Amino acid sequence: MNAKGNRIEILDTTLRDGEQTAGVSFNADEKLAIAQLLVEELKVDRLEVASARVSKGESEAFRRICTWAAAAGCLDRIEALGFVDDGVSVDWIADAGGRVVNILAKGSLRHLVGQLGKTPEQHAADIIRVIGHASVRGMVVNLYLEDWSNGMADSPDYVFNLLDQLRFQPVQRVMLPDTLGVLNPWLVESYITRMREHFPHMRFDYHGHNDYGLAIANTLAAARAGVSGVHVTVNGLGERSGNAPLAGVVAALQDHLGCAVGVDETKLTHVCKYVESISGIRIPDNEPVVGENVFTQSSGVHADGDTKAGLYANPLLPQRFGRTRSYALGKMSGKANIVMNLDKLGIRLTPDQVKLVTQRVVELGDKKEALAAEDLPFIIADVLKTSHNPSQDNIHIVNYSLQLARGMRPVAVVKVSIHGEEYEAAAPGDGQYDAFMKALWVIYEKLGKTHPVLTDYQVTIPPGGKTDALVSASIAWKKGDYEFKTRGIDSDQTEAAIKATVKMLNIIENMDLNQLK
Repeated sequence: MNAKGNRIEILDTTLRDGEQTAGVSFNADEKLAIAQLLVEELKVDRLEVASARVSKGESEAFRRICTWAAAAGCLDRIEALGFVDDGVSVDWIADAGGRVVNILAKGSLRHLVGQLGKTPEQHAADIIRVIGHASVRGMVVNLYLEDWSNGMADSPDYVFNLLDQLRFQPVQRVMLPDTLGVLNPWLVESYITRMREHFPHMRFDYHGHNDYGLAIANTLAAARAGVSGVHVTVNGLGERSGNAPLAGVVAALQDHLGCAVGVDETKLTHVCKYVESISGIRIPDNEPVVGENVFTQSSGVHADGDTKAGLYANPLLPQRFGRTRSYALGKMSGKANIVMNLDKLGIRLTPDQVKLVTQRVVELGDKKEALAAEDLPFIIADVLKTSHNPSQDNIHIVNYSLQLARGMRPVAVVKVSIHGEEYEAAAPGDGQYDAFMKALWVIYEKLGKTHPVLTDYQVTIPPGGKTDALVSASIAWKKGDYEFKTRGIDSDQTEAAIKATVKMLNIIENMDLNQLK
């Protein structure tokens, strides 16, 4: 089947299935904030946000989401998982303000017999009673066929017979989960084609898991086979290896199948980064679409090709996702990498100077040094033996004191020199580095100086467990539309972070000075 032009519904289940990720738990405030971002900013079609009867916290979060959604006019897009339990789940959802229930039925004979110990006829009757109760309460019903993938492999007659008994029930969608992540694209297309041939008037969703790393490919196969909707989670959160990731699915559906989706892809990076910060599960640097390195070229040959004719660009243009292309510095760097990074910093060098700087960057990369564009002024000063480097001299820390006592908030006292003038301030914080930053910003506020926002903080400690090992603190900053990283290295984690911060202060000071010229 040709899926080109088909409108595919996106159901995001980050707040339900994604929360089954080991170590992930969202509180009511976090759930509401994520739901609002997904609907209002990202324009996702539907959200599955809760499982019935889980906990009081889950009930409160679901109630708050439903209250907000009702006021925003999107309550019909909010769904919750219910069970075949004589209507108890339906009442839980309805009493909290929900209007859509996704009933979890057994999609394989093995699960039915092994878990419920019932006959197919008994299970069908139980499902029909729950559907009837939901209808009485004025709810929309969708039906999950749990373990459907194994059901199609081992007991397809059971699957077809179950749906035959339910074909006249008021079920809006039948959801087909690859619960254990065992399918491949060829099986997905074959199984869904058979489902659509048997039940041409039914509307199907596909729900993929990523155990073999095939969740995106399987989701594309499902769309190609004619499903109306697909299920995803932000950053691929979910049990075991997770679910089909939202960003990758949205991009692939459009670029490879020509499907229409309602998601605003320019907001994907922002939403994925927000969920990363709330969940505590970091996005891998090489994660498609939203990973740190996705739009970063390392090879000098690639950078050279980009400058001449965009030879190494593909349809995943960074601008689509609110990103920009960058060129990494390391042992694979060529002159084109260096020049592009120097241009971003507003630095002009002669061809001979560029050659010297390139050689030094390659040498450092060969020693496994991690380099950022913001390190170039320091490298230039070292290579060219310049006697004055404003980025080093304008601002430096004269001294600081960090006080930490059990049962009390940390306090920092900081003295900083700015263009030869010294300023001092003290402030408490939630940690020693937080206290240091708050004291620093007290000084900046008194001087009427602006400062960037810290957007990410990552500490890298070499393996081996040595307490005196060097620690690398890599900190991401944002000032207006400008985003950059600085890095500090020291045996003390806080000192490493402070070194990275001093680099940042000098970078933004130079930016401000250049704007005044």
